[in-house]
Amino acid sequence: MTTSTPQSVLLFSYGTLQDRAVQQANFGRELQGKPDSLPGYKQAMVEITDPAVLATSGKTHHPIVQASGNPADEIAGTVFHITAEELAAADEYEVADYKRVSVLLKSGVDAWVYVQA
Repeated sequence: MTTSTPQSVLLFSYGTLQDRAVQQANFGRELQGKPDSLPGYKQAMVEITDPAVLATSGKTHHPIVQASGNPADEIAGTVFHITAEELAAADEYEVADYKRVSVLLKSGVDAWVYVQA
């Protein structure tokens, strides 16, 4: 019988998923990542009203991004290797204002990111 290693996916975070407390609450561990950026997007803030997310992040407003159509716009953040189960946990954490999409980062890698729904 062989055991397989969990499939790793890439997740780009520009907001609270970079916080250690949020990572511990959602994934049970601190994530290791590296800096990257998301070209062609601009950032705004969204008010958070979900009690569980407020308790986890400790913040009433979270950053949110949307495509700007301008390649000069760029969002700095961190790209993390996570498991499919951790990606599902991130989906649960994000409120309805966000949707998960696949993007091409400045480094040339494809990653999931949460953008304005």
